[in-house]
Amino acid sequence: MKFLDKAKIRVISGHGGNGMVAWRREKYVDKGGPAGGDGGNGGDIYFIGDENMSTLLDFKIKSVYKADSGINGGIKGMHGACAKNLYIRVPLGTIVRDSKSGKIIADITEDSQQILIAKGGRGGRGNARFATAQKRAPQFCEPGEPGIERVLELELKLIADVGLLGMPNVGKSTFISAVSSAKPKIADYPFTTLVPNLGVVQKSDGSSYVIADIPGLIEGASDGVGLGHEFLRHVERCRFLVHVIDLTADNPLENFKIINNELEKHSKELANLYQIVVLNKTDAINDDDLVKFKTVFNKIAKDIYAVSAVTKAGMKDLLYFMEQKVNEIPKPENILVIEEDTDAYNNDDSSFEIIKLSKDVYKLTGGKINRLAKVTDIRNTEQVVRLQNILKSMGVFDELSKSGLKDGDTLLVGHLELGYYDDEIWGEGSKV
Repeated sequence: MKFLDKAKIRVISGHGGNGMVAWRREKYVDKGGPAGGDGGNGGDIYFIGDENMSTLLDFKIKSVYKADSGINGGIKGMHGACAKNLYIRVPLGTIVRDSKSGKIIADITEDSQQILIAKGGRGGRGNARFATAQKRAPQFCEPGEPGIERVLELELKLIADVGLLGMPNVGKSTFISAVSSAKPKIADYPFTTLVPNLGVVQKSDGSSYVIADIPGLIEGASDGVGLGHEFLRHVERCRFLVHVIDLTADNPLENFKIINNELEKHSKELANLYQIVVLNKTDAINDDDLVKFKTVFNKIAKDIYAVSAVTKAGMKDLLYFMEQKVNEIPKPENILVIEEDTDAYNNDDSSFEIIKLSKDVYKLTGGKINRLAKVTDIRNTEQVVRLQNILKSMGVFDELSKSGLKDGDTLLVGHLELGYYDDEIWGEGSKV
């Protein structure tokens, strides 16, 4: 199985549908009132934790996720349908960062945990919503709100109760296959394990815990040598570590010190995690040498077990002790600072830009302005006045004046071509 623990994706929530300008036209209804329906809301986008996933590989295959937009409002007061929400499944242990700000906005650690990452746009109101006792026949509607587009960085930190550590080829893959149903690929060369393997170990009470076989580390791993830098973070969520030592290596004690040194260089939290030292491959050395090794390691470590993962000698006592420690040691507290994700709800697109195309032609563009233009009929004075009032409230006219726009100039707003006259209503001198 391929493994991917970092990914970058782009998400786009659904746009809200536009409202509708419509009127009652029943045969025997005199002077039918406004009957334009509202647009439907655009689809939200959520992350959802999935305990059956173990890698971010899916996001290498697909990196853009877009929710559906709401349907526009209809006649006879019919509202447009709201779009369905989009749920993106991620493995437990996924950390989410906003690519623009660098803020950590989510840490997904539980199955079915849902995190909103992009709110869909609200549907625009139809003209029936604007009817009052004074204004019985409003001839305008609202555009739907925009969706939210953002780039997110995903990082996976495996959630396991126990982390297996050791130099390459110390027998960790054999160890995990001996204590669980996991069947990792095993071969006799350095860096056999290039991806973390997870195994589920059955406890005496019928419950279970997860053990992670972290790829072999070497000297310099904390600096990125031998892929170690990429995998060290996967042991940060473990309750404790099982440090496997190959007794047939040239210098088992030195290897033990190298690994612990890399842990300390990576973080103090890792260096302070409780360790069980496992002297592996007892089947390949004589009894006298085993006694010597035990004596040496007893001077520097507290809990030491001599085993053979191949023959399973000594494994029963070790498993019993590991179960006790799983029950005794709580999971590390979440030390991540999760910041409030206001961008998930920020459907505002009121910023605008004024572009001078020629001596007397200007273009006004912006998300909200373009959406307003779409629901404005230049032939309808009431709609044009409403557009004008909204632009005034946005400070557009002040900026147009600063840009040099003068009476008689042409202003392009979306698909509309308007003649600009100070203190005059557009439409009375506008060009279509």
